[in-house]
Amino acid sequence: MTQTERPRTPEHDRPAQCADTRSGHPRPDGQDRYTISEVAALSGLSAHTLRWYERIGLMPHVDRSHTGQRRFSNRDLDWLELVGKLRLTGMPVADMVRYAEMVRQGEQTFAERQALLEATRKDVLERIAELHDTLAVLDYKIDHYSRKTGDLPATRAVQSHITPTPSAHTTANA
Repeated sequence: MTQTERPRTPEHDRPAQCADTRSGHPRPDGQDRYTISEVAALSGLSAHTLRWYERIGLMPHVDRSHTGQRRFSNRDLDWLELVGKLRLTGMPVADMVRYAEMVRQGEQTFAERQALLEATRKDVLERIAELHDTLAVLDYKIDHYSRKTGDLPATRAVQSHITPTPSAHTTANA
């Protein structure tokens, strides 16, 4: 193994539910050496953000060419996809960096990683519940106004199973 190669471990094998939703990577493994501008275009992140992720330890070691230019791999793209999902959960950057550090430490951190992800999952479920309540209030208000205007709201066709919350009734005239 050369200095720039990383060992392949089971940790890097992703479960099917984390698989790339596109039809695979742009390049097959072994030919997957992307420049920072290519990764920026593929990920939607800026080159500045990618450098920052690397600097703070959120990105694993990124290989370099003989001239020092970053060369990202398909595994790096997969990692960035996971980081994007973690960002969507609202996980603080410090916790994402801590998670990345635990991944680098290996299997002995499985329990800690699980605990961090379970706490994040709990937070996501709480936010989803809040959003469902908020959606119910919006649907109630839309129904209220549609009765006044005679217009059939489009939301009823999509969200007919959501019922208004008690707090929605207190704001009927707002």
